[in-house]
Amino acid sequence: MDQTAGILSMPGVGFLGMLVIGFLAGWIAERSTNRDHGFLTNILVGIAGSFVGGTLAGLLGVSYHGFLGNLIVAVIGAIIILWLFGRAQKPPAQRPFQ
Repeated sequence: MDQTAGILSMPGVGFLGMLVIGFLAGWIAERSTNRDHGFLTNILVGIAGSFVGGTLAGLLGVSYHGFLGNLIVAVIGAIIILWLFGRAQKPPAQRPFQ
């Protein structure tokens, strides 16, 4: 089952499925990183996470298909995005005077 994925598509999932996966992945990542975002932000983070997770899966040679495979990859990618975003937002730790 060799299927190419174009821009704004996921292998084995249509456009509506991509939006559902994006929302679920964004929501799961939001809850696992203790953040509070809105509905649209969850979708955007989840869809961006699917691209990050899909790229990492491709680099590692992991194949995934269908709703569940895309959801797992999107959740992992979304968690990575939120973790990196959180690291960039935190001010550098200040060390006490010694």
